[in-house]
Amino acid sequence: MILTTLETVPGKNTIEHYGLVQGSTVRARHVGKDIMAGFKNIVGGELIPYTELLQEARKEAVERMEKQAEQVGANAVVNIRFATSSITQGAAELFAYGTAIKVE
Repeated sequence: MILTTLETVPGKNTIEHYGLVQGSTVRARHVGKDIMAGFKNIVGGELIPYTELLQEARKEAVERMEKQAEQVGANAVVNIRFATSSITQGAAELFAYGTAIKVE
């Protein structure tokens, strides 16, 4: 599966267009990680537990989008974008979406 943020796959001809595919995950913060993040807010620096949480969420959302693309017969997803939204206090959705296509 070819995944790209470009509108086309360079050097490949699009032979089929399947439309929008998407994947999402909702993640909640962990109380222990919140306490450590609170300390970091005082002294500054990267909030590593949150960085890791977002990396895992992006990976899962992309995998779900890729699975949906495979189910419709695509071998590439172009114009991939990410979005987030707050579901409730302490929980957020990470959403990945793009256009499923078949290339030669």
